[in-house]
Amino acid sequence: MIILGVESTAHTFGVGIVSHTKKVLANVKDSYTSSLHGMIPEEIVQHHLRVADGVLARALEQASVTWAGVDFIAYSAGPGIDPVLWTGHRIVTGWAKKYGKKLVGVNHCCAHLSVGMMVNSLRDPCYLYVSGVNTQVIVQGKKKYVVMGETLDIGLGNMLDKFGRIVGLGFPAGPQIEQLALKGKYVELPYVVKGMDVSFSGILTRIEQLYKSGKATVDDLCFSVQETCFAMVAEVVERAMAHTGKKELLLIGGVAANKRFAVMLERMCQDRGARFTVVPMDLAGDQGAMIAWEGYLRRKTYGDIEVNPQWRADEV
Repeated sequence: MIILGVESTAHTFGVGIVSHTKKVLANVKDSYTSSLHGMIPEEIVQHHLRVADGVLARALEQASVTWAGVDFIAYSAGPGIDPVLWTGHRIVTGWAKKYGKKLVGVNHCCAHLSVGMMVNSLRDPCYLYVSGVNTQVIVQGKKKYVVMGETLDIGLGNMLDKFGRIVGLGFPAGPQIEQLALKGKYVELPYVVKGMDVSFSGILTRIEQLYKSGKATVDDLCFSVQETCFAMVAEVVERAMAHTGKKELLLIGGVAANKRFAVMLERMCQDRGARFTVVPMDLAGDQGAMIAWEGYLRRKTYGDIEVNPQWRADEV
């Protein structure tokens, strides 16, 4: 079976083609970027409409398949930015009608979890899902995922991007923050952990105060925001692992690309005698391969959902 997956929840439009044997045949994407501001939904919509056909053509060529060989189309139905989700839905609906394919709408968050398991031999891990909007500690329950802890306000990825805008780094800011942090020194920032939940908004407010007053350099703020936020997340993950008895941790989502974050989590796992695994970088961020694989796993269980911007993993 060959599944074509389409990702369109935020700034990335991706098409992945995956076989039922877990082989990624193609994974092509094109992401909206800006040196001036963050994500503007109208601009993202225009970006996705502009690149969709080209991304699809490159994916089919990379996989060496034609539409005749595709069994069905899976697409990200949520959560995500409302107009961007509907744009993706409009695109895949057009392809489905044109080529006579069934559509399966899947949960974007669950797709991140599923693709992490697809490429790693893990039994029953604790998942740390850290992306733009999402910062969640998740475990598998009897019938569905259970969120053990999460952000109480904004996601870690979005917080880093907002910080980047404050200091003029553009979007996405994460990779630049990671590089500038190598030259920085620690400046004290709010550390907000409540049980297994975290809060980042106070950190963002304090960063803006320090930057505008000239009391801290950009390098120092980059270093400090990483050390503080990553330590907070590592603490709640360790608490969740202690509570559930999990001996495996899987890091997924776009922020998984940060090397410093991975080092901190790996050290925590070593202290606990647990195994730490991070999803491969080509599958860490948003992309179509994870949507295709989630579509394969859930092809018989999803209902007739079209788009749900607030669709949580623990609601599936």
